Amino acid sequence: MRNILLLLFALLTLSLRAQLGINTSEPKSRLDVNGDFNFRGKLVLQNSINGNLSQGTNDQVLVSQGEGYSPIWKTLRIPEYEPNRFYLIFNNSFSDRTGVRFTNTEQSTVTNRSASFTKNANFSSLNGFKKIPGLSHPISVYSTQSKVYFQFETVAHATFPANGNTDISIDYACGVFVDDKLVNLRQRNLKASSASNTFITHNQIGIIEGLSVGTHNVSVGCARLKSYTTSASNSTLGIGINVSTNIDDFITQSSLKVDVYEIPQVFNTIIN
Repeated sequence: MRNILLLLFALLTLSLRAQLGINTSEPKSRLDVNGDFNFRGKLVLQNSINGNLSQGTNDQVLVSQGEGYSPIWKTLRIPEYEPNRFYLIFNNSFSDRTGVRFTNTEQSTVTNRSASFTKNANFSSLNGFKKIPGLSHPISVYSTQSKVYFQFETVAHATFPANGNTDISIDYACGVFVDDKLVNLRQRNLKASSASNTFITHNQIGIIEGLSVGTHNVSVGCARLKSYTTSASNSTLGIGINVSTNIDDFITQSSLKVDVYEIPQVFNTIIN
């Protein structure tokens, strides 16, 4: 009976004073509890719009909607990670229509390719390489155990004459760089054909493991390596951009896809 009277008194006080403080003489809200709070019954929320009552469902939590709005029940979908397994943590894709052009005077002076095109070679050491502008972007790594996959696609286009001998051709190379270090490279040869202004699709896929935790910058750079015959030397090479009107920049545009797989070690704090 004493407990009932105390509860009735508390409720009466709350209704009269508009604020009730438990273990505090200066309540900051309608009910202010300064200490531990044990709850054994149901917790029911009233919808501020339609007045409906809701108890929520299993594993739901209360989420604030901001000042002036009632909280709501939310289900947090937290993935369950198995130990020592890689999961896709970061992925993004980029495109570019600017590309890079090379005249016969912009040919790389690299002659010993096996010595120059080595893993982790610095971009600044590779003579004649130009970066494709729209494919330079930051990526995020959260674990010391990671694998980063790159998929690069573009079009190489040259102003070769029609009915050219197949000996008319240009060697070129494209590389993927992380923090300006070479991690993947492909060399190809673009040959003249019976049609003028030959073009080919260029694809390359690469992987790098064990990047340090943090933000890294990925980029793609290409170079004109060698021209065969005078006709080739006088031709312009475009990578990721058209150099003649038989195709346009929609066809020649470049794309880069980046997927970061990790064994999770650090988890972001759940905010909402």
